Amino acid sequence: MAAPKKTVAKESGQEKAGSPPEFSKEQEFKALRDMLLIRRFEEKAGQLYGMGAIGGFCHLYIGQEAVVVGMQMALKQGDEVITGYRDHGHMLACDMEAKGVMAELTGRRGGYSRGKGGSMHMFSKEKHFYGGHGIVGAQVSLGTGLAFANHYRGNDNVSVTYFGDGAANQGQVYESFNMAELWKLPVIYVIENNRYAMGTSVSRASAQQDFSKRGASFNIPGRQVDGMDVRAVKAAADEATAWCRGGNGPMILEMQTYRYRGHSMSDPAKYRTREEVEKVRHDQDPIEQVRNRLLASGVSEQDLKAIDAEVREIVNEAADFAQHDPEPDPSELYTDIYR
Repeated sequence: MAAPKKTVAKESGQEKAGSPPEFSKEQEFKALRDMLLIRRFEEKAGQLYGMGAIGGFCHLYIGQEAVVVGMQMALKQGDEVITGYRDHGHMLACDMEAKGVMAELTGRRGGYSRGKGGSMHMFSKEKHFYGGHGIVGAQVSLGTGLAFANHYRGNDNVSVTYFGDGAANQGQVYESFNMAELWKLPVIYVIENNRYAMGTSVSRASAQQDFSKRGASFNIPGRQVDGMDVRAVKAAADEATAWCRGGNGPMILEMQTYRYRGHSMSDPAKYRTREEVEKVRHDQDPIEQVRNRLLASGVSEQDLKAIDAEVREIVNEAADFAQHDPEPDPSELYTDIYR
C-alpha cells in the first residue's frame, strides 16, 4: 500500500495542521453528544469526589474530549483501545455504560471491575477496552502487545494506544516503538499532549517538544494534530487506521490538547494562570466549536439544549445508581488474584 497523503502542511520547518474536512450534520450531532456525555460525566465525578463518594485518585478528562471521540469515529468493531489513568472519557467513547463506569468510581458491585479497580483500572473485553493503567507509560508496551496479537492472527484490527506527554519520556515507550516498527505492528500511538504532564510544562521536561517526531529514529511516521477540533482528529485517525491496516506498521499522532482541571482532583494546578485556562476555553473548546457550527447551519438552540438535557439525565441516573448499588462482598478480596 502506498504511503497515505499527509493531512498537514510544512510551514517554517514545522508540520502544521491544514483545514480539516467538514463533518456532515449527523457526524456533528454524534460528536457533540459523545463529547457532552464525557464532559457532564466528568463534572459529576468531580462533584462526587468532593462529596467523598469517590476515593483514591481521580483524573478528569475535561477539555480533551475531542481526542477520543474523533479517534473512535474512525475505528471499527474489533479494534482495541488502551490508555493510562485519565481514562473515563475513553471508556464512555468505547460505548461502556455510564452506570458501570460511575459505579466503579464509587467502588460498587456494578462497576466494570466489580468495584475493585476504581478510577484507574477498568476493563471491558466486550467493548475491546483494555484499561485504565496506573503506572505511567505501562500501557504502551501492552498496547504494542495487542497489536502483535493482531499481526500474529492475521486480522486487520488496530490497537489504539494512548499516553500523555509525560509518559512520552519513559524508556519502555521507545522499546515498544522499536518492536512495533521492526515487526510492522498495527498500532496507533496517540500522544495526548495536554502541555503539563503531572504539573511540569513540556518546555521544562522535554528536549524534543514536537512529540510527532519521537518515532523518527525508528522510521515511524508522525503527525501533529489539533486535538481540540474533533474533525481534525477524525481525519488524522482515518489516515492512521488506513496506514496500519495496510500493513505499514505503526504511526504516531500527537494530539495537541488541553486539560481544564488539575492533573488529578488533588492538584490545585498553580503552575499555570487562570487567564491561560480561560483563554483556551474561550478560543478552542472542542464542544463549543461543534455547537457553533451547528448553530451556524441552522440548528436551533433548543435542539442543542435537548441533547444536553438527555446527557445530563444519563449522568444523573449513573450517579444515583453508583451511590446506591451494594458494595462488593468481602469474599471478592480473594477473587481475580494470580497466585
